[in-house]
Amino acid sequence: MAEQEQRATDEEIRIAAEMVLEARYPIALTGAGMSVESGIPPFRGPGGLWTKYGEPPMNGFQRFLADPKKAWEERLSKRNDELFKPLSVARPNPGHHALAELEQLGILRFVITQNVDDLHRQAGQQSLAEIHGNWTLIRCLDCTKRFHADAISLEVLPPVCPRCGGMLKADTVSFGEPIPTDVLNQCAEHSARADLVIVAGTSATVYPAAGFALEVKQRGGTLIEVNLYDSEITRICDVSLRGGAAEVLPRLVSAIGAIRKASLS
Repeated sequence: MAEQEQRATDEEIRIAAEMVLEARYPIALTGAGMSVESGIPPFRGPGGLWTKYGEPPMNGFQRFLADPKKAWEERLSKRNDELFKPLSVARPNPGHHALAELEQLGILRFVITQNVDDLHRQAGQQSLAEIHGNWTLIRCLDCTKRFHADAISLEVLPPVCPRCGGMLKADTVSFGEPIPTDVLNQCAEHSARADLVIVAGTSATVYPAAGFALEVKQRGGTLIEVNLYDSEITRICDVSLRGGAAEVLPRLVSAIGAIRKASLS
């Protein structure tokens, strides 16, 4: 029997909005559910790319280092495949815009995303860590400087960093590749200050991203979940809002605005 889809009530949204406003340093953790709502296929589960075609090699980074020219050629040959084509046409959904609006209001302090789709940036999010990289960027393995793909010539592969001469790789983190230190440091810094996390479109089971949210909860902080169905973390969340991020997060922002307006009247 299929799991029945539920919808967060207005009262649940109001309670969550009050929690966000009471928090000193709210942050958010987002995952694949938000990408799916923008038309990007998931990797796992029904209809997932890995479910259909199998998981990529678990030693992808080691294979890159062994033959970076070949790895670059393989990546470039896939620019119009079932993953990259949706990434190129996807646009931010109302959930992305809602988080950006919360930042503009001075409420949301930071976003950690597991998504590589660039959609938070496109929505205007400024304080952001893309823990698995960004598909539109190229990163130097030596100095970690990132460049937009259009700024780097790919006539000679592998390309070299114009800043330090190091080897360039797609910014997306491969299997077997360490998360870049600069990104981990950002996540650690903001999660250490956070007292509330909005977990949207993810079950918070993939590490190290999940660890940052759970760490806040373990310190006595608040977890607000936004997800279509119960997840592995639902039982420890203070509020679990049923529905997609594209529908729930704008409602949350509206409720926050209403509470703020009422407090001033």
